[in-house]
Amino acid sequence: MKVLHFYKTYRPQTMGGVEQVIFQLSEGGKEYGIDAQVLSLSAQRAERNTNVGGHMAHTSKLDLQLASTGFSLSAFRDFAELAREADIVNYHFPWPFMDVVHFVSRVRKPSVVSYHSDIVKQKMLLRLYQPLMHAFLSSADHIVASSPKYVESSPTLQRYSDKLTVIPIGLDRSTYPMVSPSKLDFWKRRFGGRFFLFVGALRYYKGLEYLLEAARTARFPIVILGHGPMEADLKKRANKFGLLNVHFLGSLPDDDKTALLMLCYAMVFPSHIRSEAFGISLLEAAMFGKPLVSCEIGTGTTYINIAGETGLVIPPCDSSALAQAMITLWDNPEISDEMGRQAALRFERIFTADRMVHAYAKVYRSLLK
Repeated sequence: MKVLHFYKTYRPQTMGGVEQVIFQLSEGGKEYGIDAQVLSLSAQRAERNTNVGGHMAHTSKLDLQLASTGFSLSAFRDFAELAREADIVNYHFPWPFMDVVHFVSRVRKPSVVSYHSDIVKQKMLLRLYQPLMHAFLSSADHIVASSPKYVESSPTLQRYSDKLTVIPIGLDRSTYPMVSPSKLDFWKRRFGGRFFLFVGALRYYKGLEYLLEAARTARFPIVILGHGPMEADLKKRANKFGLLNVHFLGSLPDDDKTALLMLCYAMVFPSHIRSEAFGISLLEAAMFGKPLVSCEIGTGTTYINIAGETGLVIPPCDSSALAQAMITLWDNPEISDEMGRQAALRFERIFTADRMVHAYAKVYRSLLK
C-alpha cells in the first residue's frame, strides 16, 4: 500500500509536532506493508527522493509565505504526479493552500485528513476560508483527530462525526538517539541533578511569559529548549526580571534533547490557548517517565496529562498556579516519582507509535475496500 503524506513543512528542514507525527507514521508503517512518501514545501530548493529515516521525502519550492500559509506553484504539478502513484493521500490539516491543491489537481484517490488543530488565531481570515475549509473536509473520505478532548471542544470536528476516528498520536522510543555517557555528564554538570524542562517552538500560544513570571517565585533551574519568533522578547523579559535560574538553549540536536528529557526532574508545559492541540513534548516526557505540568485548555494536553495522576493541571494564564505546581513537585519527590511512573504507564497503554500506526493502517485498508 502506497501512502502520500502532504503537509507544508517536513524534516530535515523543520522538526515540529506535525512533522514528528508524519515521521512516526512513515517509519512505523513499514511493519504494516505501507510504503510512505512525504511532500512538503522548502524555501531552499525543490528536491525529489530525499531519504528521511527509511522513507522518501520530496519538496516543492516555497514561493510565498502569507499568514503562516506557504504557497508554491510547482506543488500543483508535484502533488498530482506523486498522488497518481499513491493508493491513499493523507492530508495534514490545517493548511489552506493544501485545500486548493486538492481541488485543482482532481486526484481521485481515497483521502484521509489528519486534523491537527482548529484555526485559532487568524479569526478574520478564517471567515474567508471557511467555505473552502468545509468543502475540503466534506470531500475527504475520513478524518482523524488526535484526542477525544479535542473532538469535544471543536465545533468543526463535531460537524463531521459520521466519518471521524480518534487515533492518539504515538511515539517510538527506538527512533530517538542513544545518548552517550559523556553527553549525559555534560548536561548533568551544567544544570545539576534537578531542573524543570520546556521543549517546543517559542510561539505565542506556548504561555512562556507565564512561565517566566512563575520563575520569579519558583526559583528552580528551568531549561527552555527551542527557538521561535518569541525568543528575543522572552530573553529580554528574563533579563528584566533577573531570572538567572532560566536557561535558554535555542535549538539543539536530537541527542541533546533526548539527554535533557532523560535528566529533567519534570516537564513544564504552560501552553494557554487551543492552538496547542496536543503537546508532543508532553508525550515525550511521559515516554521518559517524567511528571507533567500543563494547563486545562480543552485539548490533548489533558488527555496526555491526567490531573493528580501523571502530573498537575492548572488554569491557563495563571502564573501563580504554575509556580505553586512547580513548588509542589519540587518539594514532594516521592509524589513526583510516582506521577512520572504513571505517565510512563499511560504512555505504554495509549500512546505508542505502533498503536497509532496500526489504527491508521486499519483506516487506510477500510477505504481501499
